[in-house]
Amino acid sequence: MTVQTILAKGRERPAGLVAGVEPAVPLQRHPLIFGALVIFFALYYYRPEDFLHFLTYVPMARIAGLIAFVALLGAMMAGNVKVPKAVKILWLLLLQMTICIPFALWPGGAFHTVFDKYAKGVVVAMLISMAVVTTRELRKLLWIQVSAVALVTLFSILAAHYKEGRLAGIQENILSGPNDLAINIAISFPLGMAFMLYARGFKKAIWVAALGVMALGVVLTASRSGLLALIISIIVCVWEYGIKGKRRYLVVISMAAMLLGMAVALSSAHYRARVESIFVGNIEGSGDEGSIEARKNLLKKSVVTALTHPLFGVGPGCFPLVDDTWKVAHNAYTELAAEAGILALVLFLLALGAAFKNIAQVRKSVEYRDNAEFRLFTQALWAGLAAYLTGSFFASTEYNLYPYFVVGYTCVMVRISSQPTRSDAQGSKPENLSKARYDRYLKPHALRTR
Repeated sequence: MTVQTILAKGRERPAGLVAGVEPAVPLQRHPLIFGALVIFFALYYYRPEDFLHFLTYVPMARIAGLIAFVALLGAMMAGNVKVPKAVKILWLLLLQMTICIPFALWPGGAFHTVFDKYAKGVVVAMLISMAVVTTRELRKLLWIQVSAVALVTLFSILAAHYKEGRLAGIQENILSGPNDLAINIAISFPLGMAFMLYARGFKKAIWVAALGVMALGVVLTASRSGLLALIISIIVCVWEYGIKGKRRYLVVISMAAMLLGMAVALSSAHYRARVESIFVGNIEGSGDEGSIEARKNLLKKSVVTALTHPLFGVGPGCFPLVDDTWKVAHNAYTELAAEAGILALVLFLLALGAAFKNIAQVRKSVEYRDNAEFRLFTQALWAGLAAYLTGSFFASTEYNLYPYFVVGYTCVMVRISSQPTRSDAQGSKPENLSKARYDRYLKPHALRTR
C-alpha cells in the first residue's frame, strides 16, 4: 500500500469548517474493541436497566466491557498497542490498593471497593486510551457522556426528583446523588460548550439549551463542591474559548449568564445560606445541621489516619469504620491516603499530573494547531480536569470512574496528535516531523513501497 493510498483514507471533517490535518498512517486496532467500548459507554451512562427493570438481570455493560477487554488483550499480545504512562500509573495504584486489602479493617469491604469500583476505572481508562484512534471516534464517546449527563439532569428536573430538598439524578447509580450529579455536570460542562461552539444552526441551539439545563441542575443540587467545580470550569472555558480563542462575544455572554444565574440562585434564602456557609461555616438556613464542623473533624481525622497508617492505610473504602458516624472524609486526597497509604495518594496525583502533561504535549502538536474540533476537545478536557481537582477537595470521588475516563481521553489525544499528517508525508522527513514520529509511523511504510 502506498503512502498516497493511506492518505486517501484519512479522517472525514465536517464541511465548511477547518479540516485540520489528516493522518498519513492511521493507527490500527481491531474494530471489535471500539464497537464494544461504544456499547459499554452507552449502557454505562444511559443505564436502560433503570427504566426497563427486566434488563437488570442481564449485565449488558459488563458483557460489552469484557468483550472489549478480551479483544484488547489479544491486540496487546500481538504487540499492536502500547500502554500509556498515565494508565501504567493507574495500574500501579491498583496494585498498591490490592496489597492493602489483607491489612484492612474490613478485608471483604476493601476487596469490594478495589475490584468492584476502582478496578473498573483502570480497565476503562486503558480501553479508552488504546481503542480510540481518530478524532471522530473520540467525539462519539464524548458525545455519549455529555448528552447522557444533560438528559439525566433534564429528566431529573422535570420529574422533580429531590432528596432532602436537593436535586438528585433519576438513575440508580453514577448520577444518583446530588454531589455526584453536580460534579459530573461540572466535568462535562466544558465538553458541552465544545460541541456548542463546533455546531451549527439548530444543533447549536440545542447545545445552548443543554448548557442552561446543566447549570440549573448544579444550582438545584445545592452542592457546594459542585458549584465551586462549575465556577472553575466556566472560568477556564472563558479563558480558553473566549480570551485565548478570541471569541469576545463568548466572554460577554458568559459573564452576563453567570451574573444572571447567580442573582436568580441567590434569590433563594436556602441557597444563599448554602453558598454563604462555604466561607463562614454552618449558619441558620443552610441545612447543614452541623455538617461543616463535622466535615472539618473528618478531614482532620483522615489526615491523622494517613499519618498513623502511612504504608497500607486502614483499607480501601474502610475510612468510615474509623469514626462512629460512618462518614466519608469528603476529600478524595486525604481519604485515599488514609485508606491506601501515602504511596496511593502519590500515584493518584501522578496520574492526574500525567493527564495534564498529556494536554500540554497535545497543545504543541500540528493537530491542535490545525484541527478546530480537536483543539476544542483539548481545551474542554483541560477545563474538566481543573473542575475535578476542585470538586474532589470537597467530595470523596477517588473510586468513581469519571476522573479515570478523563485520563484515558488525554492519552487518546496524545496518540492522535502523534500520528504523522498529510503535510508530514511530503518528502522523506519534513522539518515539522520529529525523528520519533517518522521512525514509528512513516518510515516503515516508506520502506515497504520502495
